[in-house]
Amino acid sequence: MPMPKLLQLFLDNQNRPRDFHVKAEGNEAEIYLYDAIGAWFGVAAEDFVRELRNLDGVETIHLRMNSPGGDVFEGRAMATALSQVKARTVCHIEGLSASAATYVAAACDEVEIADGGFYMIHEAWTLTLGNKRDHEHQIGLLSKVDDSIIGDYAKRTGVDRQQLIDWMAAETWFNAAEAVEHGFADRMLETDRSQNRKRAQWNLAAYQNVPAALTDQPPPEQLFDRVQAERRLALLERR
Repeated sequence: MPMPKLLQLFLDNQNRPRDFHVKAEGNEAEIYLYDAIGAWFGVAAEDFVRELRNLDGVETIHLRMNSPGGDVFEGRAMATALSQVKARTVCHIEGLSASAATYVAAACDEVEIADGGFYMIHEAWTLTLGNKRDHEHQIGLLSKVDDSIIGDYAKRTGVDRQQLIDWMAAETWFNAAEAVEHGFADRMLETDRSQNRKRAQWNLAAYQNVPAALTDQPPPEQLFDRVQAERRLALLERR
C-alpha cells in the first residue's frame, strides 16, 4: 500500500532546517513560516494562531513564507485567523507556497512572490485514521473544503471556477510571473533568483508535477550547513 502523500511529504523533509518565529517592532510584525503545515511534523495551527493573537495592536503583519504545504485543516485554521485580524496583512512568498500554504497566503490582504518563487495548487490532502466510515466522512469533508478553497481562489483571482477546479485536479505549478498573471499574487518581487530557489529547496517527491527547477535538491545536512553559514554571515554584516 503506498504511503499517504501527506505523510510522505512530512517524512521526506523531517531533517530539513525549519524556521517558524515571530518578530515585532513598533507597529509592524514579521511571521516567518519556513516549514510544512501540520501539528505532527510542521507548524501547528494552534501555535500559529496563538502567535498571531499576541500581535494585537500592530498595524501591519508581514508573513514571510517558504512552505511545501501540509494538512488542509491546519492550513484553513491559519487562513481563518489571518482573515480576522484588524492589521493589514502582507504575504511575501520568498521561495515556495504550495498546497495548504496557498490558503494561508490567499487569506492575506496582499501577496507578493519573489522572482524564482513558485505557487502550487491541488486538491486537498489530510491524514485519516479509523474504519471505512471514518474515511468516508473525511472524503465528504475534503470535498467541502475543496469547494471552499475554490471560492477563496476565485475571490482573489477572478478566475472562472471551472478553470480553478481543473488546475487543482491537475496539481498545477505556477512560476512567479504566472502567479501574478493569474491573480494569485499581486506583484513580483525582483530579487536574486538563485537565492530564492535555494530557499525553496524542499524534498517534493510526494507531488507529481514538480518543475525541474525545484527537483535538484542538496542533501539535508549540506543545506543545513549552508543555511547556518548564511545566518552567521547576516549577523556579522549587521555589526
